[in-house]
Amino acid sequence: ATLGSSIYNLDLKCSDSVRLLNGSSLCSGRLQVKSNQKWSSVCEADFDLQDAEVVCRELGCGPPSVLQGALYGEVEAPVWSKEFQCEGHESALLDCRSSGSARKSCSPGKAVGLTCSESHVRLMGGASRCAGTLEFNHQGNWRPVSGFGWTLKKAAAFCQHLGCGSVVFVGQRVNSLLGDNVNINPDCVHSGPALKECATLGFSIYNLDLKCSDSVRLLNGSSLCSGRLQVKSNQKWSSVCEADFDLQDAEVVCRELGCGPPSVLQGALYGEVEAPVWSKEFQCEGHESALLDCRSSGSARKSCSPGKAVGLTCSESHVRLMGGASRCAGTLEVKHLEEWRLVHGSDWTLKEAAVVCEHLGCGSAVYVGEREEFPYRFVWEIKPDCVHFQSGQIECAKSTVLSSILDLTCSDPPDPTGFIIRAVILPLILLLENVVLYFYCKASRGRKLGRRENIELVDRNLGVGAAEGGLAEEEGVQGAEENL
Repeated sequence: ATLGSSIYNLDLKCSDSVRLLNGSSLCSGRLQVKSNQKWSSVCEADFDLQDAEVVCRELGCGPPSVLQGALYGEVEAPVWSKEFQCEGHESALLDCRSSGSARKSCSPGKAVGLTCSESHVRLMGGASRCAGTLEFNHQGNWRPVSGFGWTLKKAAAFCQHLGCGSVVFVGQRVNSLLGDNVNINPDCVHSGPALKECATLGFSIYNLDLKCSDSVRLLNGSSLCSGRLQVKSNQKWSSVCEADFDLQDAEVVCRELGCGPPSVLQGALYGEVEAPVWSKEFQCEGHESALLDCRSSGSARKSCSPGKAVGLTCSESHVRLMGGASRCAGTLEVKHLEEWRLVHGSDWTLKEAAVVCEHLGCGSAVYVGEREEFPYRFVWEIKPDCVHFQSGQIECAKSTVLSSILDLTCSDPPDPTGFIIRAVILPLILLLENVVLYFYCKASRGRKLGRRENIELVDRNLGVGAAEGGLAEEEGVQGAEENL
């Protein structure tokens, strides 16, 4: 070591709990896991392809290409004692669930040997493997990608390369210091050459942020918000049959992709179904943030009739709330000049927020406020007197670089079932009560009239009897007088 001066500092990141030993590259070797300060090998029986996906992603490598025991030497004690049960979306292997009885040893040749593909791109620092700052592997060094000239359509190539769904967001993040970046010409990515041939070294303070959907995509459409629906599960993309999908499911998909409400839901609009086919019926309630958050049920489906694959067209949205507990809460984003950005809105009140809530089909504005989020990034500055979304366009948004962004919460829209109950069912109940009351009164009145007639008849009969008795008595008196 020698003393010196420089503006460059060395940043280093190591995996916390997994490593690959004896491999031919940093992305291959015998798997070991660290727990309780000890490194343990893993048996094949306790590890599958979804677990391997998580390990490769945790190490910054591409998807797994080989998973086989004894490729990189025999197992050494100690041995990891439980079975991993990853779902495939986790950021680290130890985030996965594990279960099973403790294992004391592993048969010869059964230690997990893993080879991950060499990836040139990855997303780091996001909530999932399909979101974060885009990085490029240039000659063995990972560097952030400069964020100029990228649109949603151009950035979609990276989502596809990473095995993610449709592109949802692309934006620029501002670093506080000038650093090494990789410049990638967006037009080069789409013109055919290998991705590495489009990359050159440079310096920039602007990094590219990208978010792709984890598990849904639309293919062969005329825009990013239309196409044949495919769903990813167990690392496979599957088409969906019309019989297993309805308008509420479509609402969730459109929202997950950052689009507006569904406008067309019809089979065979965007090509015929391709195998495999999603096997169960979706049962969304409409408020979910992602399609795979919905319940699903029904028997397994092996095929889908021709012309019955779900084709979906969502309306083009220019305003959305992202990252909240529902579609009516979160950080405000606006699409202007074909670019989604967060919004800076000083002096916004509930009055301006109410316009957004109405535009999104939500309830009343409940909260609006600014939040600091570092580092700085490009945002749209929208002043209160500019908030008019009736046309769906935002003409007076101004580009600026700030750390202050706008959070907004609307109440959820009224439950349509409640409206139906109030508008239809309650009046029917009242009508039925009136009908029942009418016939009851009519029947009661009939019984009263019957009793009155009977009473009059009895009275009449009693009167006749009394008269006859009196006459007989009178005749008897007269006869007695004559005899005297």
